[in-house]
Amino acid sequence: MEGLGQQNKTRVVKVDSLESWDFYVTQAINQGTPIVIHFTAAWCIPSVAMNPFFEELASSFPDVLFLTVDVDEVKEAATKLEIKAMPTFVLMKNGAPVDKLVGANPEEIRKRIDGFVQSIRVHVA
Repeated sequence: MEGLGQQNKTRVVKVDSLESWDFYVTQAINQGTPIVIHFTAAWCIPSVAMNPFFEELASSFPDVLFLTVDVDEVKEAATKLEIKAMPTFVLMKNGAPVDKLVGANPEEIRKRIDGFVQSIRVHVA
């Protein structure tokens, strides 16, 4: 099987509680790490279909924290960011949402993350 040599096969972190949500967001703020969050639901086919793509994105952008949040498991996080539909992708910087994309649109998501990462690199430089 491919990728067996890596201990950490997945780069996407699954948030399963409000505590872990707060932990990762706080950690990212402290480290100045941008976050991309996939708000998903087990019953939502388009959301589930986006998982492998989201995984692939996470590998493409190693300096970004990729989180996946099941809205039924962590309702508070979804409420906080006013998530109304699945899948919704939220780009966060310094703990604040800077972009939100609703729907399973791989090309657009990649483009947005790309632009997001570029803009952050520019600020850092």
